[in-house]
Amino acid sequence: MSITIQDSRQLRDAFGNYASGLTVIAGLVDGAPVGFTCQSFCSVSLDPPLISFCVMKTSSSWPKIRPANQFTVNILSADQLETSRNFGRSGIDRWAGVHWESSKQGHPVMREALLCLDCSLYKEHEAGDHWLILARVEHIVPTQQNGDREPLLFYKGQYRSLTAPEKRQAAC
Repeated sequence: MSITIQDSRQLRDAFGNYASGLTVIAGLVDGAPVGFTCQSFCSVSLDPPLISFCVMKTSSSWPKIRPANQFTVNILSADQLETSRNFGRSGIDRWAGVHWESSKQGHPVMREALLCLDCSLYKEHEAGDHWLILARVEHIVPTQQNGDREPLLFYKGQYRSLTAPEKRQAAC
């Protein structure tokens, strides 16, 4: 039995059953860092080294980053929940309090991220209300905080982590 999709909320709730990691896609625009939270990120190919992510067509950040054809993908740690929230908002200084340095290509690498990928634009496709971006990984950038930390996850409309609830409570 299948269910006919009645509205976008129903589809969004269905997609929410798939846990995803969170990233910040970032670039430099006129010497200033620009970035946005992105949860639709995945690896695509090892040869050539490709990743993909999707960006809403209404994004105000991607049109600023895109012309350089280069950017970073910062894979967020469980400690970066507020960072993820801030980079999903508009009208605020998203970079306030974020410690970053430049990648080999000159784009923002967040020190608190699990890992950063220095990328170049490979292809861009229109996909409904989003842009589907394929990017070539040029460099893998270990961060200063790299180590045995957990990723930040999003599942059923909420931030999550890999730690079992009992362990989280014991650690508090």
